[in-house]
Amino acid sequence: MSTYNYNKIVEYIETSQNDFYLLAYGYVKNREAALDIVQDSIYKALSSANKLRNIEYVKTWFYRILVNTSISYLRKNKRIILSDKVPEMVSPENKNLAEIYDLYDAIDKLDPKFKTIVMLRYFEDMKIDEIAKVLDCNINTTKSRLYASLGKLKSIIEGEG
Repeated sequence: MSTYNYNKIVEYIETSQNDFYLLAYGYVKNREAALDIVQDSIYKALSSANKLRNIEYVKTWFYRILVNTSISYLRKNKRIILSDKVPEMVSPENKNLAEIYDLYDAIDKLDPKFKTIVMLRYFEDMKIDEIAKVLDCNINTTKSRLYASLGKLKSIIEGEG
């Protein structure tokens, strides 16, 4: 691997750390665990940097590492991870906050393959083709899983609402 590519990977990681943290936190809902996942993902990426053949794909390559590390962490730690956020009281002024919490709770109830697609699409603003590359599946499968995810989210929210 060229020094140029390695430096580009490091530069990408440095500029995107907050996004990585938010995605990891979306999986584990725990600050320390999310930071560990990001640190582990960065280590894995830098130690396997020579496997990245084309620097143009650094984003999807790194997100694949991050998603897989997050899912592996959840499998290893099947216990319930309590959130370190403090819920606010629901009042007319912060009704939107309550709706946001409901949405996050609904997303957490999705199967990991559906949750990942929703998080990458709507929280990371990735395009369908980028998500397909991260998940290593074709675009049509990604689209159908996204639509299925949205249908499941709607059912979860309407069922609770």
